[in-house]
Amino acid sequence: MEFRDKIVVVTGGTRGIGRAISLAFASEGAQVFAAYVSNDAAALSLADEAVDLPGSITVVKADVSTTDGAQSLINAASQTAGHIDVLVNNAGIVKDGFLAMMAEDDWDSVIRTNLNPLFHCCKWGVRKMLARRSGSIINISSVSAFTGAVGQTNYAASKGAAISFTKSLSRELGPMGIRVNALVAGLISTDMTAGLKQDIVDRIVISSALGRLGTPEEVANAVLFLASERASYITGQSLIVDGGIV
Repeated sequence: MEFRDKIVVVTGGTRGIGRAISLAFASEGAQVFAAYVSNDAAALSLADEAVDLPGSITVVKADVSTTDGAQSLINAASQTAGHIDVLVNNAGIVKDGFLAMMAEDDWDSVIRTNLNPLFHCCKWGVRKMLARRSGSIINISSVSAFTGAVGQTNYAASKGAAISFTKSLSRELGPMGIRVNALVAGLISTDMTAGLKQDIVDRIVISSALGRLGTPEEVANAVLFLASERASYITGQSLIVDGGIV
């Protein structure tokens, strides 16, 4: 119960990997604030599932790709205690397509949705960590940042930028006692990957060392480690959780 009464913010926190992360922290006693944009049913389902957990999950409807949305989320999380302890930036989308035929909106929306929350949530979240000179930020990236993927120039670019963002921010915040790391996820069994063509999934699975998809819970376990005191000397790093794809 290392995270008992810790204030944890998870963007994209009601579905897939984000849902697993929210539940994992709440299972360890944390007060979790899980942000989402539009899927009310998924948010209500998550809140119901958390009722009997040692911690709590409060769902917050907020578009964290905007300043107002990020501020409202961070303010809601810090309202009682005046601070936050952990920020997990997980919000993201995919809109795959060959670059030569990619619509400008598909490029813009992926870059905006996957990168803007890092800026906005870290900007306001850090302000709720500085006074205590402690805190942990985990940015969810993807192995596409390292390997590339056909049809994912937009997604891979955004996830590569998340790693560079992590490294720079870790240097800014290290002297203040705040750690910043990236969690680089492989092919994880979620609604997002369910939309991939089966031959693409099979090819990736065969090329991996473990020969299977990962689970959201396996990613969540790694996030909890990075946020914990067991990782107190780890910052600016990219922990790859991919079953041996890279």
